[in-house]
Amino acid sequence: MQTMSVFPSNLEYLDAPKSPCEHSGSCIPSRRRRQLVFGASVRCNSYRDCFPSNGFNLSSSFGNSRVYQCMQCHSRGGFLLHFYDKIDFGFNVELENHHHLRVPSALAWLEQEPSVCEQIDDEKDDVYSKAVNWKMDSVVGTESEDGYEGKSEDNVSSNTEGGNRGSVNRRSSRIDVRALAQRLKFSEGVEDVEKVLKGMELPLPVYCSMIRGFGIDRRLSPAFALVEWLKKKKEAGRADVLNIYIYNSLLGAVKASEQFGETRRVLNDMEEQGILPNIVAYNTLMAIYLEQGMIREALNIFEEIPSKGLSPSSVSYSTVLLAYRKMEDASGAVRFFGGIQEMHRDGELGRDSNEDWEREFHKIKNFTIKICYQVMRTLLVSGENVTLDILKLFNDMDKTGLQFSRAEYERLVWACTSEDHFSVAKEVYTRIRESGSEISLSVCNHVIWLMGKAKKWWAALEIYEELLDKGPKPNNLSYELIVSHFNVLLTAAKKRGIWKWAVRLIEKMQDKGLKPSSREWNSVLIACARASEASVAVQIFMRMVEQGEKPTIHSYGALLSALEKAKMYDKAITVWQHMYKVNVQPNLYAYTTMALIYIGNGNYKNVDALVQEMVSRGIEPSVVTFNAIISGCARNGLGNVAFEWFHRMEVRGVAPNEITYEMLIEALAKDGKPRLAYDVYLRARHEGKILSSKAYDAILMSSQTYNASIDASLLGPRPPGRGVGGNTS
Repeated sequence: MQTMSVFPSNLEYLDAPKSPCEHSGSCIPSRRRRQLVFGASVRCNSYRDCFPSNGFNLSSSFGNSRVYQCMQCHSRGGFLLHFYDKIDFGFNVELENHHHLRVPSALAWLEQEPSVCEQIDDEKDDVYSKAVNWKMDSVVGTESEDGYEGKSEDNVSSNTEGGNRGSVNRRSSRIDVRALAQRLKFSEGVEDVEKVLKGMELPLPVYCSMIRGFGIDRRLSPAFALVEWLKKKKEAGRADVLNIYIYNSLLGAVKASEQFGETRRVLNDMEEQGILPNIVAYNTLMAIYLEQGMIREALNIFEEIPSKGLSPSSVSYSTVLLAYRKMEDASGAVRFFGGIQEMHRDGELGRDSNEDWEREFHKIKNFTIKICYQVMRTLLVSGENVTLDILKLFNDMDKTGLQFSRAEYERLVWACTSEDHFSVAKEVYTRIRESGSEISLSVCNHVIWLMGKAKKWWAALEIYEELLDKGPKPNNLSYELIVSHFNVLLTAAKKRGIWKWAVRLIEKMQDKGLKPSSREWNSVLIACARASEASVAVQIFMRMVEQGEKPTIHSYGALLSALEKAKMYDKAITVWQHMYKVNVQPNLYAYTTMALIYIGNGNYKNVDALVQEMVSRGIEPSVVTFNAIISGCARNGLGNVAFEWFHRMEVRGVAPNEITYEMLIEALAKDGKPRLAYDVYLRARHEGKILSSKAYDAILMSSQTYNASIDASLLGPRPPGRGVGGNTS
């Protein structure tokens, strides 16, 4: 019996061990039922123990016959014989004196089903692919167009008194169950049933099948009417026609029709008839409560089972696990399974049952694993930070020996898409590696991508290193992902000027077989330029060329900047000339840097020629260019030259900013022109510019040094010092 695919959304599958008349659902998965014709071979040696009438044989002709065992013969499953008025499904019933019946559980294909939710949807929409025909001592003939009798010549009406074409041939003892169900499906009371079944003596499974079929057809009125008719027969002396199997079928019909309000009516009727519920009834009640979302009530039913002198079946345990699934409480399901595992270890599980508990325990274990997997996926796609919950659930599973398969682990990795999931992804990745099984390269790439998204670049590099050492061999995507992570790190080093870190990163890339492009080399050069490490910049530039990477204008610009800051002007001019020689065209940044180099080297005329060349090439000098020239003049005490470039700046329509005024004031103050510096300060203040205290102090100090008379009150209060980014404090 496969009890692990019991789901309350399709409660046909929630029956415990049952007899043939306690049918619970199709035993073929929904995906296969759309293609196969249902059939089985059913026998029961102890039929007299189950039903007061003769034994019977159910047979039909599809390839693989299965043998089933009924409940009173220590059954292990359920069987629903459903006749549906829109579909055709043939079944044969042959009376015998000795039979042996085996009934499959509803969960025989759990391993084939990818998820609980998919199975629920499929089973709910596709209950059966064929209806049921019953006959005695003969094969049912092809049904006629009116649907009441077969085309066989022997299928002759036996209900001649009512003038109706009947469903029983007295000569051949043939029963067409579908025809009976068609005639009964509009019955509202005992009288309607009596008109159809008067004088008929039918096997008990026929009544059970019709009741279940009415439930699936969502017609409870004929189901209750048939039970009321059976009660009349019991009062007339046929006590064997009304038993727990009939009421289990009626509960199943209530469940299938989803008319849950009738549940109490069935239970009250059972009590009036003195029929005590068996484990099948309790399982069905639990399923009904789950269908209504009454999870606590369903668990209470389970807790009552031992007090009623009954032992839970495998379906009972499965239903409780399903309740935890509905509550999204995977930890609770794991704890519950731990109790089952302990009972199984101690030999207490199914002690009074002939179920194959080794097999059933394995299925319960698989079902618990599926619950944990689905809850984890639900948590991961919820958009919340559930890392601690999932890691705790992993720990709980480890304690009970529950492990996902490689496929489930990999699907969990794919569900990790948020940067908060990096710990879960790394944990799952580690578990796959430790299990010794192969791992998909696409999963590894996804983990590398997620580590980068979470800014765990070194963790991503570790995974890449494992790809190189353990496999699978990285592909182009792996390469691009890890290089992109290095670029992020190099960009950070470039912005902060951490040249040593940048050099180590480029060396690490080469150690791992990654070929740096000009982008990575340029990041290292810029980091060296920001740190004024000219010698290191030259070495990196030479290594770049030796590695076969052609320097770009950004490479030359970074190298020129490093040389300018180190005041290595002659070498910088040599680099500039080499740049022209290899036909690399300068950009605005390179021109600006070269202007600083010419000023530092005292080649002021070359600065003017450089600006003219820029304009001729269509590159207009920006405020940054003029600020660089003016600041170079300020460092060299060239106030007149700085003031001249300030006027050129205005002529070209480039608006000065705070840095322009501050550099100009500093240049004029150092060159002994405090009065001119004073006028520039007042102009900047009139334009609303907020200058630093450095310019203010330079004016006062220069006026005192050169005995210049100025009205310090017009300068206003001393401004606060400027912080990072030009903010004053």
